[in-house]
Amino acid sequence: MSTGNVGDIPAGGFAPTETFLDCVHCGLCHSACPTYVALGTEADSPRGRIHLMRALQEGQLAVDDEAVRHLDLCLGCRGCETACPSGVAYGTLIEAARPWIEARHRRPFVERGWRWLTIAVLTSPRVLRVLLMPLRMLEVVGVLALLRRVARHLPVALRSAIQLIPVPLTAPATLPAATVPVGPERATVQVLAGCVMPEMFGDTVRNTVSVLATNGCRVLVAEGQGCCGALALHAGDRTRALAQARRTLDAIAAATPATGVPPPIVVNAAGCGALMKEYGALFADDPARADIARAVAARVRDATELLAELGLRALPTTGIVRRVAYHDPCHLAHAQGIRSAPRALLAAIPGITLVPMDDEDLCCGSAGHYNVTQPAMARTLVARKVAAIRASGADLVATANAGCALQLEAGLRAAGLDVPVRHVVDLLAEAYAQR
Repeated sequence: MSTGNVGDIPAGGFAPTETFLDCVHCGLCHSACPTYVALGTEADSPRGRIHLMRALQEGQLAVDDEAVRHLDLCLGCRGCETACPSGVAYGTLIEAARPWIEARHRRPFVERGWRWLTIAVLTSPRVLRVLLMPLRMLEVVGVLALLRRVARHLPVALRSAIQLIPVPLTAPATLPAATVPVGPERATVQVLAGCVMPEMFGDTVRNTVSVLATNGCRVLVAEGQGCCGALALHAGDRTRALAQARRTLDAIAAATPATGVPPPIVVNAAGCGALMKEYGALFADDPARADIARAVAARVRDATELLAELGLRALPTTGIVRRVAYHDPCHLAHAQGIRSAPRALLAAIPGITLVPMDDEDLCCGSAGHYNVTQPAMARTLVARKVAAIRASGADLVATANAGCALQLEAGLRAAGLDVPVRHVVDLLAEAYAQR
């Protein structure tokens, strides 16, 4: 994304010098930073990383393995932005630094290949669907269930990989171009299908469309859209991110009616919604798309945000009694500032009692592809979350981001806790199905 006036960036740099000076080094961000909470080292805090990034840009520090390691460990959760009294745009800084680092730092061959492969696979729905086919077959014949039962006896890397496979691995979602509303029409919306969501979380995608339609929405899906670009941008591959975002932006713009009020764009993955709301900054230097990007960004709504704004149609009075703890996805709570909407929707479901949980908005370690590229730290962070869930007494965890759900489920399974994790729209769909 843009870091301000390009003319303000020093030659060969990635951010205006003034942006580093916004940080007054008060340290109030420390308790909001998952890696600082886990490690207690200054270089793994937002304040320390800002100092590190400035030193790299000014040539006071070499772009070596040690410096890059501290920046790689940053989840990009932006919890520090919520805590910061000075309004430091840390997310903008770290995402500007990462492509700059990738252009100057030579990673080991295996690491470089693994990072490239992870992003290439996760952001390509067709490739991901093909690669998931054998796993779906293993699910059907019961092999995955067996592997999950014996996972605790396997090496930690293999155990973690198995635990990150969704349970169950549902059929991929192929959405129709249009879904008619149930009952009187209240709104027309466009839905981002995305890349990972329809392939790994097909039920959540289908439930998103179903819940929107049940609440009177005509749901449209733009042909030709794909990845929003968030995963590649977080990995420092700005070229790939822009290409993916450009395709999705163009598809949405082409499908938007030329007259009337453009419909909201509904997103059910927090990281995708956060980036799309910043498309105006991402395309600020693209004269052909800058105005369109700003207009599209202004229309983006998280699914929970839109449903809360619209107001839920009456839910059935019968429901399953559950004590539910809610986990705030980082890019929903910190990047988009959405906290009350998901909780309000959950509270409206008969039978659900919301229970408080410690560190509700501290990152679980998912962070896009972080749990794949930084598995050790991801396991440390989710273990803290699991302890908080255990202490809350909840018998179900709700969240509003499928990546978080995947990470929390893996952590709970590793700890031997039988506590399901569900997306808010999945719980709403289940409630409406009680009719």
